[in-house]
Amino acid sequence: MVEKKVLLSVRNLNVKFRVRGRVLTAIRNVSLDIFENETIAIVGESGCGKSVFTKTFAGMLDNNGFIDQGDIIFFDDSLTDEHAPLTPVSRQFIAREARKLNQYAQRELGAPIYRQMLALQQERKEKMGLSPQEEAQFAARRRELRFEHSETNNLKLTLDANKDREAYKAASQKLEALEKQLKALEQEQKDLAARNRRATRQDTAYNRDYAARMAELKAAYTKACAGQVTQQTRVRNERLAREVYLSVARYPARRQPKLTCQLNKALRTAMQLGVDLSNETELNHVFETAVFRVKYLEESEDQLHGVSYLNLAKTHCVVDWTHIRGNKIATIFQDPMTSLNPILTIGHQITSVIIKHQHVSETEARKRAIILMKKVGIPNAENRFDDYPFQYSGGMRQRIVIAIALSCQPKILICDEPTTALDVTIQAQILQLIKDLQKEFGYTIVFITHDLGVVANVADRVAVLYAGQIVEVGTVEEAFYDPRHPYTWVLLSSLPQLSERDTELFSIAGTPPSLYNKIHGDAFAPRNPYCLKVDTLREPPMFQVSETHFAKTWLLDPRAPKVEKPAIIRDVHGTLKKVFNI
Repeated sequence: MVEKKVLLSVRNLNVKFRVRGRVLTAIRNVSLDIFENETIAIVGESGCGKSVFTKTFAGMLDNNGFIDQGDIIFFDDSLTDEHAPLTPVSRQFIAREARKLNQYAQRELGAPIYRQMLALQQERKEKMGLSPQEEAQFAARRRELRFEHSETNNLKLTLDANKDREAYKAASQKLEALEKQLKALEQEQKDLAARNRRATRQDTAYNRDYAARMAELKAAYTKACAGQVTQQTRVRNERLAREVYLSVARYPARRQPKLTCQLNKALRTAMQLGVDLSNETELNHVFETAVFRVKYLEESEDQLHGVSYLNLAKTHCVVDWTHIRGNKIATIFQDPMTSLNPILTIGHQITSVIIKHQHVSETEARKRAIILMKKVGIPNAENRFDDYPFQYSGGMRQRIVIAIALSCQPKILICDEPTTALDVTIQAQILQLIKDLQKEFGYTIVFITHDLGVVANVADRVAVLYAGQIVEVGTVEEAFYDPRHPYTWVLLSSLPQLSERDTELFSIAGTPPSLYNKIHGDAFAPRNPYCLKVDTLREPPMFQVSETHFAKTWLLDPRAPKVEKPAIIRDVHGTLKKVFNI
């Protein structure tokens, strides 16, 4: 197997949305590697999380969405390769940072004792207030009441106070009752915390024991921190000081002092807690609380050289996203009329992107825009440069959207169902255009679609999503001719081309689960005609079928009964040959 370079690595990604007082988990623990110059298709039913997944690494989540956990590492050499000048001022900065880190390292010596002190304090805090279990119970009751309040309020807004008097009155009364319940719940929580606090304060034996244990730990901690920092630690701190400088030097000078303070605080806390700073992953997480870590590689007389770990899941800096979105990761959306501004000319919309990201003159941007328009198949591009979107057909508008997406030659091109709103004959032209341009520019395509026929035509690999999880991933040949997950089976069975004359078109029974609730077992179990008892109890792991093929189903467990896939897809290749008479 040829080793491919990973361009984007997604690990244990969870994405959530705040909706009407509740939290919806749209992406659940997804891990996926995307390689250079490949086309990977993301398929699944509507609402399974395809678009949300790609929006996370394009920085386009809605305001109520957030990444709860996980990493999205972008391996782009032009963004991750970092150099910083070595001047007398920067050398003083590095020396000062090294001295600070050596001071913080004193606390590292007493880290095990400090953790015991924190545990003792946390134990007293819980005893003086509410335990984690009690907090969770009150939070769950509060969420349910707030959701019911929100739903009732929405219902009330749809009612006419004059025509639907009874229903309107009942909704108003229910809202008042729910508000009283919420206030009563808050008071109940405060009363319980107050009782626990009084009981703890009156427990003289516990308080005496707590004070003695804490005094003993503090004395031991002070003694431990008085020890000598090893030479090995000092060498490590010299390297960390260089990494601090490399990491903050990426930002404007006015922001560097604040970022340096945040980074120093994060490193001081990490040393105090005894975090293993020799572990690359742990160190990356420490730096991410303030800035991206730039790993120190080497230095010359006049500059430092390092490589950054660009974690898009932790990127909140506008400057970073300006370099990434559009420039390195571009998107082609489903409907070209929602992507184009109707009151601006086509030429202006292309050149504005080129000028912003490539910093060229307006004349040069116009030349590049016309070349792009020709490449995407716009006839008489020079004369059509100043036309408005309404003067273009649907297919030509989509070609312009592709031209805008490719104007900065991105590393990753996200195609979010780019052919759905187009005529069938135009669809084929757009797909062929995307494939031809990929050969020329060498970008990676992430293709979102419902149409498995499109997948077979354009993709190298396929990832099947269901209820916010990847349930199967493999090459396009493996996904079509050797699928292993029951959900992939029913998706393929739903292809109209596989149905014979005078037979009923297959449809998937049931609906996807609610992502407001925690899912137990396999999310597909209620709709799975091959469901096992274990599917309702435990979530299946990702089983490896081959080097490139993985599926998340208990049917692949060696102890599971042998189940044949549906007859309609046992010979997909032969069926398609028969249908199309080839």
